[in-house]
Amino acid sequence: MLENRRPASISEEFATQHDPRLRLLIPLVVGIAFLMEQLDSTIIATAIPQMADGLATTPVRLNLAITAYVLALAVFIPVSGWFADRFGARQVFVLALSIFTVSSAFCGIAQNFETLLAMRVLQGLGGAMMTPVGRLILLRSFPRKELVTAMTYTTLPAIIGPVIGPLLGGLLTHYLSWRWIFYVNLPFGVLGIILALRHVGDIHGSRDVKFDFLGFLTVGAACALLQLGIENVGRPMIAIPWVVTVLAASVLLLLAFGWYARRVPDPAVDLTLFRLRSFSVGTLAGGICRVGLNGVPFVLPLMLQVGFGMSAIESGSITFVSALSALLVRPISKHMLRLFGFGSVLLWSAVIGSALVAGFALMQADTPRLVIAGYVFLFGLARASQFMTSNTLSYADMPSAQLSSATSLGGVLQQLSVSFGVSLGAMFLGIVTWDGSALTPEHFHQVFLLMAIIPLVSLPGFFFLRPEDGVEVSQHKRKPR
Repeated sequence: MLENRRPASISEEFATQHDPRLRLLIPLVVGIAFLMEQLDSTIIATAIPQMADGLATTPVRLNLAITAYVLALAVFIPVSGWFADRFGARQVFVLALSIFTVSSAFCGIAQNFETLLAMRVLQGLGGAMMTPVGRLILLRSFPRKELVTAMTYTTLPAIIGPVIGPLLGGLLTHYLSWRWIFYVNLPFGVLGIILALRHVGDIHGSRDVKFDFLGFLTVGAACALLQLGIENVGRPMIAIPWVVTVLAASVLLLLAFGWYARRVPDPAVDLTLFRLRSFSVGTLAGGICRVGLNGVPFVLPLMLQVGFGMSAIESGSITFVSALSALLVRPISKHMLRLFGFGSVLLWSAVIGSALVAGFALMQADTPRLVIAGYVFLFGLARASQFMTSNTLSYADMPSAQLSSATSLGGVLQQLSVSFGVSLGAMFLGIVTWDGSALTPEHFHQVFLLMAIIPLVSLPGFFFLRPEDGVEVSQHKRKPR
């Protein structure tokens, strides 16, 4: 049975209670870092042909620049919480911002493929520390009753970044140079470092926990192999038998770590977090739902460009509309939770999101652009509601002593949900064109119908929630069932 272990009723002091300005400044600092990390995962894709020409390599080989970044994220995110506890969240966060910013500059001036690849790995290291440590700073700066407001700032970049990344990448590459997709990080990074040093407190956790090096190697290798296998499902760079081998090895390593984690006092990843019902539902059931919804930002632009014949800028302008709907959801998310509670919002946003994903199958090349844009806006509302609610629920009842471990594990699962969504979309496209035929609108319609099934798989998980789960955050009063 899943349990909810409530934190002890003690008086906690939060930075935002002492200085009301920090209610805006701390989310601004963390939001800058999150947006940079999310943009960097997607902005490079549209510039690959130009980058290949500039670095005298091939577009297929340059895909390693994307994979190397994501692999570094997957390896180092699990241990970011330990570093934040040991050396202080502010110090680690500033160091991560500095690494990310400096490596972005070196990516921009890279003169060969090998230098770019090395700097992308370094960027991934910085990004792996920025995301969970930034979330930890937010969680330890806001009281629980303001957690919804705080968590929306961590979710918005995750929603907006993948949507505006390809459009921004195309604009910068077309009007300036592919190198500007990296240079654009520099002013944001410097601003984030200055603000963090001035306004983020010195937050420490337990410094007595020893670093689990063996566990780090095991779970890091497992995450790296799993991420590599997922990437190759959608964009095969190695033979299929090797893809199967890589995925099987990652599963075996994860099982080995599960056995190992039960026998050491402080494992690199705390699997006991899943005993907390709100965390397990938010990360696992919510993660499955996000997989189905995360495939749309990948498949939709392809349908608009390849299937409907739109230009990259026209397609990007339409998909960007979903970012606007995410901005609308942010101020009303707290009111939705207060009125309906976590369970209802998660359930209905998954059902509506699934229906809207399936509805893309009704789009045709002659469908008015405004109609498509309006529909994308509605989908963005459902997607943002699901993301913000599941992310908030994951940490709503988490004891303060376990926040650093929770943000690390939650960061890994969130990253995997993005990768799975893109890879499954690519895999479905490969299945519907198995005979080698060119992509048509009908093929994209079939893919959307397949992706619409995935959010429905998450529905049973949401029924595990009980009336008291997350109530301190949502302030929603419900009668026990």
